[in-house]
Amino acid sequence: MQTRSMQTREAKKWVDRAIIAVLLLMGILMLMPFFWLFSMSFRPAPEAYKMPPSFFPPSFDLSNYQTVLESSVPFLKIYWNSLYVAVLVTIGQLITCTLAAFAYARLRFPGRDSLFFVMLIGLMFPAQVTILPIYLGYAKLGLLNNPLGLVLMGLTSSFGVFMLRQFLRSQPKELEEAALMDGAGYFKIFWRISLPQLMPALGALAIITFTGAWNSYFQPRALIESQAAMTLPIAMDLLRGYMSQGNLSVVMAAMSMAILPVVLLFLVAQKMVIEGVTFSGIRA
Repeated sequence: MQTRSMQTREAKKWVDRAIIAVLLLMGILMLMPFFWLFSMSFRPAPEAYKMPPSFFPPSFDLSNYQTVLESSVPFLKIYWNSLYVAVLVTIGQLITCTLAAFAYARLRFPGRDSLFFVMLIGLMFPAQVTILPIYLGYAKLGLLNNPLGLVLMGLTSSFGVFMLRQFLRSQPKELEEAALMDGAGYFKIFWRISLPQLMPALGALAIITFTGAWNSYFQPRALIESQAAMTLPIAMDLLRGYMSQGNLSVVMAAMSMAILPVVLLFLVAQKMVIEGVTFSGIRA
């Protein structure tokens, strides 16, 4: 009996090792495009098209990054525009979507379910359907060629409200009901009880929202023409040049700088998600 138990434990160890090996291999494969991106950014232009390709650059040349910063495209200004839009949109959605999700999940008022259904209908319409009225309205308000217009357009999200509402409905509401019976107001219940429970979902929503705003292409392309107000996805078109005749290594250097905020946010928010799962509950 003891021998069989030892054999079972040994088999489980080999299974765990096999799973870890597979996950490690998948992780390496997922990181390969990023490695190739950074490798290309350090190559001179002729090396970018060399066949067969090599994963390691012949030398770590920073001239491509210098070219990006010194090009006719105001890259640093455009970088700031993207950061400005993505940060404000993320903060706006975390605030508005959280409050709306609490109302739809915990409060009772006439027409609540009907309003929620109407809001979800907005998920069915692509951005191309609504861009014309937005463009005409922004033209009258003077918000064309202004990053603020991109911020106002993304301050809330039907998807964010839906995700947070579903997460909040999956959490026990006995603590909230007990606090309500003890005389706590809805805002105090939201701040002390509901909001800590939402931390894992808020971390996920922050990653999704920031990444979506940072990589948004269609709306900025339709609403912005001035280089001083552009965001990074449009700037990549300018660096790539007409019919992609630009320097590929320079474009890769620009893309390497462009992905850094997204990577940093993912690392920070991932830690927040884990802490939210572990320590969710009432916080003073």
